[in-house]
Formats: sequence, structure tokens, C-alpha cells
Amino acid sequence: QVQLVESGGGLVQPGGSLRLSCAASKFTLDHYAIGWLRQAPGKEREAVSCISATDGVTYYTDSVKGRFTIYRDNGKNTVYLQMNGLKPEDTAVYYCAADASWYPGTCPLEYDYWGQGTQVTVSS
Repeated sequence: QVQLVESGGGLVQPGGSLRLSCAASKFTLDHYAIGWLRQAPGKEREAVSCISATDGVTYYTDSVKGRFTIYRDNGKNTVYLQMNGLKPEDTAVYYCAADASWYPGTCPLEYDYWGQGTQVTVSS
């Protein structure tokens, strides 16, 4: 069974950093487009960032541009989301997801496979 496992969430003060990891079992991540999405209490799920499978094209939602970076380590079969300059409004459950399709110009909300989520809380 295909599995995605997120890790790296936690409690951090405003302005701090976290690096989320998305590791896969049963399949090779570099064959898939990978997205990071988040959902805060009472809010709809939001696409934060995504990266294509073949050429590493990346997209970010406007609120995280310049602060978050998505990247792959194919040797470790892992995709990361480096989050710097964290703000209280970044507090949410973060999910990684994988899809065989790539949608140029946008990060989708629907994916073939999902992780279980990891909580990120930004608070002083």
C-alpha cells in the first residue's frame, strides 16, 4: 500500500523555522508531483506549494512566497518544505500529497495519495 509520512511539525515562536519532511514507502516520489497543503481550524484546505516530477518547477501561494521553499532529495525519496519567518497565521495541519499528473501554473487541491498530516503551531 502506498504511504506518505510527514514529519517535522511542532510548536515554534513567530519568526522561527521548521522543516517538514514527506517520505514515501512503496513508490518513488520523483515520479510524482508533490504538494504541501494545510488546513487551519474552521478554514478550507489551502494549497501551499507544489513541485513537478520531472523538472523541479515549483509554485507557492502568495502568503508564503519568499518564506517557504519546497525541494526534493531523490536519494532519500523525500520532499521537504523549509518554512522560515513563520507567522501565527501559518498555524495549521500540513499535509503532503502526491499525484501522477502536473498542472502547470497552479497547485491543485486534489491528489492521488495523501499523508496523515503534521501539526504546525506558531505561537509565542
